[in-house]
Amino acid sequence: MARKPKTKLKIKTHRGAAKRFKVTAGGKLLRRRSHKRHLLSTKPAKRIRRLRKAAAVHPADARNVRAMLPYA
Repeated sequence: MARKPKTKLKIKTHRGAAKRFKVTAGGKLLRRRSHKRHLLSTKPAKRIRRLRKAAAVHPADARNVRAMLPYA
């Protein structure tokens, strides 16, 4: 009986992380900004516009995020 060649197992992507983070073509990690869920009427329009934009993940957290997104 022929033996099957050994292959590495695939790593599962953390689905929660996949929905929250995006990897750019250059390899940077992007995240959405916090504080834009409720009580928006009390926040200045300038702040709300600023919160629309994505932000880069802090380098201290990037390693953990990359581990959750193995194929990104």
